[in-house]
Amino acid sequence: MDWAYLFEISLTGIAGGGLYALAALAFVMVYKATRVVNIAIGELLMMGAYLFFTFAVTLAFPLWLAVPAALLASGLLGALIERTIIRPLLGEPPISVFMVTVGLGSVLVGLVEMIWTADQRRLPEWLPNKPVMIGEAFLAPKVFYGALLSVVMIAAVLAVFRYWRGGVALRATASDQTAAYSVGINVPRVFSLAWAVSAMIAAVSGIIVGSIGGISSSMGVFGLSVLVVVIVGGLDSVLGALVGGLFIGLVEALAGTYLGGEYKLLATFIVLVLVLMVRPYGLFGTHEIERL
Repeated sequence: MDWAYLFEISLTGIAGGGLYALAALAFVMVYKATRVVNIAIGELLMMGAYLFFTFAVTLAFPLWLAVPAALLASGLLGALIERTIIRPLLGEPPISVFMVTVGLGSVLVGLVEMIWTADQRRLPEWLPNKPVMIGEAFLAPKVFYGALLSVVMIAAVLAVFRYWRGGVALRATASDQTAAYSVGINVPRVFSLAWAVSAMIAAVSGIIVGSIGGISSSMGVFGLSVLVVVIVGGLDSVLGALVGGLFIGLVEALAGTYLGGEYKLLATFIVLVLVLMVRPYGLFGTHEIERL
């Protein structure tokens, strides 16, 4: 076996897993705070990429302004979705909210195709193109720097929600909504905050993924692997999202290299089935999770 080649493939997989981990963090944030299984996470990621395309290309904003504008617009979209679509369903059976997010994904895809068409587009080149060598292993520069940005973003989000007052309120709500109400926390406002921040994190992931492979109305397929990541790691576990992202990225890279690209998704779902057979609540999830 060519161990150097295996090392190179493994590094590529782990780097790609960093992108999964970032998107999975967006999913877990909504689930922890609101107990909503957001199937439309891939489509929110897609919307963030297209909003960045609009500001950076269509409106010709400089990159330093286009990125925060896209994140702000994504955050507003997330808050709007929570206020107009999700909040009226509070108290309804979980399957009802689940199906609404499935429909939301289709609506967002249709919206993208109406506004931007279904043609694939390229985002501005903003990631470094200089080859990256780790020992004897070569890493595609966009994948490496995209993973690096994902790590920085994940660390920043965790730090903000560890020390920021809004983050403390979100963590309190995630732990016990009744107790959060009793100490004066505005739980509905926390729900909106969770959706807004989740949409912004997804937008960052979408911008990075789009910069690597281009953007199209089919970007939501990325969300399938993200769902596998969060179910394997545990729907309510931030640690599970991070570990699961790296693990699934590694599995996909190895399967794609040694079995063929068409087996990547198959391999991830085989891992999903095996994990659920052993630990139905995920590797790091709590036992009380309600399965749909």
